[in-house]
Amino acid sequence: MRKIALAILLLFFAGVVFAVAPTRGVSPAVKYENNPNFIEAYRIKIENKVDGTIEVSDDEGVNWLAIGRVLQPTNKINNNGFAASLWIGEGKVAATAVNAIHLKVGPKEKSRALFSLLPKNFVTTPINYKSYLSPNSSIYTNIMAGEGLFGGEWAPYVGNIIMLSRTGEAVKILPQGYVPLVNDKLFIIVDRPADAPKEMVFENRFGGKIFVQYFSGEQKIVGEVLRPVSGIGRFEGSEFANPGRIRANHPGVIDISVSPPGKIGGFQIIPSRHGNEMGYVLNQTQWMIIGPTQVSDYSLEGIAPFFRYFLKPANVQITEDDTAWAKKMAERFLVEVKLKDKAGWQTMPILALDKNRPLPEWAKTALENVEAIKIIFPVII
Repeated sequence: MRKIALAILLLFFAGVVFAVAPTRGVSPAVKYENNPNFIEAYRIKIENKVDGTIEVSDDEGVNWLAIGRVLQPTNKINNNGFAASLWIGEGKVAATAVNAIHLKVGPKEKSRALFSLLPKNFVTTPINYKSYLSPNSSIYTNIMAGEGLFGGEWAPYVGNIIMLSRTGEAVKILPQGYVPLVNDKLFIIVDRPADAPKEMVFENRFGGKIFVQYFSGEQKIVGEVLRPVSGIGRFEGSEFANPGRIRANHPGVIDISVSPPGKIGGFQIIPSRHGNEMGYVLNQTQWMIIGPTQVSDYSLEGIAPFFRYFLKPANVQITEDDTAWAKKMAERFLVEVKLKDKAGWQTMPILALDKNRPLPEWAKTALENVEAIKIIFPVII
């Protein structure tokens, strides 16, 4: 009875956070993470034209490496982008995923205007696709999902700055109200925090603490679990990410895959206000809902280290004859779990769902034995 009462109390607490937590500013517990010193890891250049080059530079634009080409440019934006794009400012990367990159062009909290970069897999629009997709406002590339920009070694972070160069003009910040034109050259400056954590742990229980540990040994609490995750769902794009990998990050989600390549399955970690706005989340088990350390603190939508700056899909593949295997191992984000009946941390359970059938009953409790979830950060990024 005591456990039930505690759960009811914490659900009430969660409801209070949904209703009254401020949505502007930054919680004191994560002030440092939201004003970090940045290091430029690399930059991305996309020529918005048929057969335009997609290049990357890891020396601030001195030398460029071609990694793909544009199959189809765009000259449109979508004014009705995904809901959480409200929580990122204009001229920024709004979402980074193995199956899409979304670029924000409208003012924060006033617009959901954006356009997208898509992998080759989406040249033909999937039937009954259940993730945000805007075919008419997308630049289609010849890069496959889970590779290159899309969760490979050149993925950007949420919050990275987008810049523009037009014929005869210098490179500049994306102008207000930007609409892409054919022949535009777009640049994404992939900055990362100079001091990223070693790991981030979510205690998977009502009232569980969320803490980060830095390589220096410092450990700090940065949030609280308002509702644990106990199930998995059919999240699009998880078929392009290995189990225990970040599938996507945007201002309202950390999406983690549990399924092997080619199969579908995963769970999501979302902030409280965004979860409350998506009413169906509250009645299902494949979402962990998180909030600030104090009920009076600001809500976490678009807030680092969860939903900006720090996380990205890094589904970097390593082959037996790969001479850069050590570097690639150090660049990967990994997600592990601690199970209630086992000591130590375990690799992510491998689970898979059928895309075309109703969610099976076992999926609703597939993760109920998970005591904690840990995101392991790269040693070098």
